[in-house]
Amino acid sequence: MEELLVVSKCICLAFPSEEHYEQCMKDSGAFRQFLTTMYSQYPELFPQQMSQGFRFHSFTPFSRKQEGFRMRRIEFSDGSVYQIRPSFMMPYLIARSDEVEKALYLCKWGVPFGALTYVFGHNDMFWYRAYISLGRNSIVGTTVKDPARLPEHLVADEKHTRLNGEKVYAATTVANECILGVGLADNAGTEALLTDGYGHLKEEALNLKPDYQPKSVNTDEWEHTQRAWKDLFPCITVILCFLHAFLNIRDRCKRHKELLRSISEKVWDIYHADTVAQFSQRIRRLRQWASFITIDSVQDKVLKLCDKAPQFKKAFSYPRAHRTSNALDRLMNYQDRILYSIQYFHGHATSALLYLRSMAMIWNFHPYSTRACYEGARASPFEALNGFQYHPNWLQNMLVAGSLRGWRV
Repeated sequence: MEELLVVSKCICLAFPSEEHYEQCMKDSGAFRQFLTTMYSQYPELFPQQMSQGFRFHSFTPFSRKQEGFRMRRIEFSDGSVYQIRPSFMMPYLIARSDEVEKALYLCKWGVPFGALTYVFGHNDMFWYRAYISLGRNSIVGTTVKDPARLPEHLVADEKHTRLNGEKVYAATTVANECILGVGLADNAGTEALLTDGYGHLKEEALNLKPDYQPKSVNTDEWEHTQRAWKDLFPCITVILCFLHAFLNIRDRCKRHKELLRSISEKVWDIYHADTVAQFSQRIRRLRQWASFITIDSVQDKVLKLCDKAPQFKKAFSYPRAHRTSNALDRLMNYQDRILYSIQYFHGHATSALLYLRSMAMIWNFHPYSTRACYEGARASPFEALNGFQYHPNWLQNMLVAGSLRGWRV
């Protein structure tokens, strides 16, 4: 984890234009005024030492990659030095943002790097490195800018994928339409899911809010997933996914359409109960009705759903909790498409993890289609969660949000 998420000494800010940036580079007073204004509006983009003031330190050498471009450094009272990078320039100055943003946008659909090379130039490794570099940022710290907006209710599950032909597990955590955590575990045991799977989310969330404690997490029946979350957050309530219980019944009724229709009506009538008492009453009625089912495999699954009623009832204590995994399944479908398009992972586990994290970052910041933008500001999942954006361009918005790589120093 330390190798992937090293705290950066680079502050990324959205300058109004390149001309304004050049003016600030020539005029220290204008640069100071701009930094002061940005700090008053977006203090989360700066290290905590900024509150004690700063002084100008030096300039970086002129870039050999971007002719005529250089950055300015500032120094804080503790002696730490940070450089200011405008959002119109990519990290490590590999390119200007507007030169690569359309190609990186296509990565959301798994367009091969060779195709990006054919259309946009450069070479395959250029696009690969530009893509996975996004995964070095803290997902939580980059996506959630206000600690008060850290979600209290989560959904988590693992997706089977392959690394060099061997089965591995992409442990994914979702809330508020965003992927907030993703890890890669070599097995589905408690210890692997705890450290390599879901542990990244806890580390990043605690960096943003040291006393962070989610109230609930929705999972499937896999006991190691539930144990891992209880170990991460001992006070969390694990809520069993109601949808998975129904899907187990549906899989046994593929040849019995009429029976499935009757069961579906009764099961989802239970789900829509308004109170715990009503839920319990409908469960009892389903159990009585199930005694008349003549197909043993179907009857067994219906009764198992009834036996899980105590676990389903926990959700009534948290009206905003996720009772099904639908919010996660939609985003895992996105992961499915990308992983299939690249024919899964080949190479080192660290690169595979970076790829997964980059997928999460692009999802969180990708612009919604016009039809999806409704009821005010909904330009992207990031904006839907935070209520604002730093820049109208999705890539520059991500780069600014990833100032200091999303870590609070």
